[in-house]
Amino acid sequence: MIEFFRPTYTGNEESYVLDSMRNRKMAGDGHYSKLCQEWFEQHLGCSKALLTPSCTHALEMAALLIDVQPGDEIIMPSYTFVSTANAFVLRGAKIVFVDVKKDTMNIDEDLIEPAITEKTKAIVPVHYAGTSCDMDKVMAIAEKHGLYVIEDAAQCVMSRYKGKPLGAIGHIGAFSFHETKNYTSGGEGGLLIINDEQFAERAEIIREKGTNRKLFFRGMVDKYSWVDLGSSFLMSDLQAAYLWGQLEQIERINDERLSRWHYYNEKLSVLAKEGNLTLQVVSPDCEQNAHMFFIKTNDFDERTQLIRHLKDNDINAVFHYIPLHSSSAGVNFGHFNGEDRFTTSESEKLIRLPLYHGLTSQDQDKVIDAIIGFYAQ
Repeated sequence: MIEFFRPTYTGNEESYVLDSMRNRKMAGDGHYSKLCQEWFEQHLGCSKALLTPSCTHALEMAALLIDVQPGDEIIMPSYTFVSTANAFVLRGAKIVFVDVKKDTMNIDEDLIEPAITEKTKAIVPVHYAGTSCDMDKVMAIAEKHGLYVIEDAAQCVMSRYKGKPLGAIGHIGAFSFHETKNYTSGGEGGLLIINDEQFAERAEIIREKGTNRKLFFRGMVDKYSWVDLGSSFLMSDLQAAYLWGQLEQIERINDERLSRWHYYNEKLSVLAKEGNLTLQVVSPDCEQNAHMFFIKTNDFDERTQLIRHLKDNDINAVFHYIPLHSSSAGVNFGHFNGEDRFTTSESEKLIRLPLYHGLTSQDQDKVIDAIIGFYAQ
């Protein structure tokens, strides 16, 4: 069976994890946590990068940092993972879903402004598949209306918009190091990206259970105490050690994934030209990271048949999100603003093909041949 994904593994991870176990602090903010955070601060050009147990936790911290209150409204696409919404619902916010663009499955930036009310607190663009939204337009709308921008860049490590790293453009950003992502910290993990300096000190407090422990370690206070809301938002240093083993080879991993992505795109382009399927679109303003390669069939039934055909050929391909606004919780905690032209209909056509570090050319050819065979029948 050709798996849909395999967690990235380079071989470097073991020595660093063992070093953390034997010689160093294993709890949060140890030696490897500092190495990783410094690496991201340097490469992202952000004010602060803080490792978290997951991207979900990073988004929850973002909601605390912008002081979301009950009744506030948060604008985001419905085509996203549940954590994007949950982080703000936990603070009492109402979610305002808007439609996506047909080509990228990213939020339609032209539909953001019509969804803004006096209760709107923030915009949460989700860069689907590591492909950027039009962040110039998003930031301009936010500045015009005095709103925060929280980038859900869970899938975006190594992706850029007009040369700027995704996650480092809005006021706050969030990465994921879940095992399904391009780089993992051992199964779970995330990163909070602070781009607005006003949030930097409070982010450290919230992350340390609401205490000023960081200031104490820096010698800025005589003792630390409880000063704010917070929780345990620190990644284990064991996980950071695992991640460090991948950051050392990040360029090589990224290049390999891009090579596989372009191979799919080249070999399946004939089917796209014939109108059998639609290929993933990458904005010319975006340098993408080959997080995924997706295709779209002509309708839901065809997708079901193609997934079954691939499974019969020992290939595991999957679809992605069920739009949040169609779920019971989505109805309870939010509403869809405007017309659902593409969110539902396009989500029912999308299939993600196997793509991971270590995918062999032979396996990739088998996937391609199976898809071509399906449409030849």
